[in-house]
Parts: sequence; C-alpha cells; structure tokens
Amino acid sequence: MGFTTLVSATTLQALIEQRQSLVILDASFDLADVTAGERSYREGHVPGARYVHLDRDLSAPKTGRNGRHPLPPREAFAETAGRLGVTARTQVVVYDRQAAMFAVRAWWMLRWLGHDAVAVLDGGLAAWQQAGGTLDTAVASPAGLAPYPPRAPLVNSVDAASLLPRIGLARLIDARAPERFRGEVEPLDAQAGHIPGARNRFFKDNLDPDGRFKPAQQLRREFETLLAVRDPSQVVHQCGSGVTACHNLLAMEIAGLCGSALYPGSWSEWSSDPSRPVARASVGA
Repeated sequence: MGFTTLVSATTLQALIEQRQSLVILDASFDLADVTAGERSYREGHVPGARYVHLDRDLSAPKTGRNGRHPLPPREAFAETAGRLGVTARTQVVVYDRQAAMFAVRAWWMLRWLGHDAVAVLDGGLAAWQQAGGTLDTAVASPAGLAPYPPRAPLVNSVDAASLLPRIGLARLIDARAPERFRGEVEPLDAQAGHIPGARNRFFKDNLDPDGRFKPAQQLRREFETLLAVRDPSQVVHQCGSGVTACHNLLAMEIAGLCGSALYPGSWSEWSSDPSRPVARASVGA
C-alpha cells in the first residue's frame, strides 16, 4: 500500500536511495503569479522531481460559473498522471514551498483516480533542505506513459446542486483565512462571505510552527472539537477554489477521521451564482 498521508524528508531520502518505484512531484504555485512556482522549480527542486502546475495539470478550463480551479474530467487527469510517470505500482510523493497548500490538491486528485500510494512531504522543500537534501536544477522530462487506469475513487466529492439541500445538515468546513471567511475582505471571488452553516478551520492551523503537520492525536482533538459529530462522512470541506480544502482533508486522514468529502467548486463557484445563499457572520472558530 505504501505511504498514503505523509512522508518525512529522511524517509524520502531512503526511498530515493533504494531506487523504489517512485515519482516526486513539485506542486509549488502562487495564486498572484501563476509562473512563480515553475520558476522556483527551475531554480532548485528535489532531484528527479517533475513539476505539476495547478492551472494546467490540476484544473479544467474556467467558464465563469465553475470556480477558479475546476476539476478536470477523470480521464483527462488520468492522461496527466501517465505523462508524469504514475502507474498503479508507483509511490508518489508531492511537495511545495507553500505549507503544502498546493501539494494537497495533487494528493487528493491522485486518490480521486483510485491511487492509494500518494503522500505529502511533511514540511515541504524546507524540510528536505533541513534534512541535508540537495537541490537539482535539471528539468525532468515527461515520462510519457499510458494514461493511469482509473479505479474506484478513494475520496468523496459533492457538487453545488447536491450541497444546496444539505445546508444546515452537513457539517461544512471552510479552509480559508478567517477574514475571508467572515466576509471582511474578498480579493479573489465574486462575493465576500461564506456558505451558510460553514465553520472555519484555516488550513495553516493544521501545522506546527516548523511547517510540519501537528501530531495525529492533536489534530484529532481539534477536529473533533470543531465538528461535534461522530461520523466524518457527514463532513464536507471547501475553501476558495477546492485547493486548500484538501489540506483539512489530509489532516483528518492523518487524525484517523476518514471519509469526509470535498466540494471542489468551493466558494469561487458558489458565489458566482447570486441565487445561492451567502452568510457573513462568523460561525464556529
């Protein structure tokens, strides 16, 4: 089964030395400068890593009503996974330079294809360097393999139409920064505010000061306090565009609270339709 949530930098070093069937993905990105992640990759990355771009590789074209980072069809992402060298027998490790906020999207999407052996590098590139890992500037060429054979998804998702009648019934967790959640600012999307009934769990609250994920038991206590539900399958995660919500999904997996769902369209899709309800008062913490 391999690693399915996190790997440490030292574990990744060992996997590389053992010449395991391994694909390393650098998912670094910047919402304000969509070329910055690829530039930073070219300046230095984990040896052998391939670059995966949020807009080109992990999203479908935008229509104005489907959110800022809509999911591509599974068949299209299966082709991307094959191009990156992922097979059913591959251990994938994904990282970024931004507290795992983009790496988690690739983690979730590979699980969406049915690929279990995918994990996030705990602490990202900074942890790799702190562990003595070297950087490489060589751009890895595409593997060009056949499309990944999609299996049954290992994750759950919901769309806006199915979420709307569940408002007030599902436990909805919003991963955005508190000021955006409260509707005080909105730098990216059509409206300020949040989906009614949502509770706020800023994705960076999953991390210790060193940028690594908090211990599993601590994450479990924090999420159980926030959720006040026994069944994680009743939980739906969202954020601005379906990216950092995956951070909370990963944190719950680490905590052993498995089975919650992602609303991929998230606030950017929800707020694009003025007929959908919007809230601006704080709910939860």
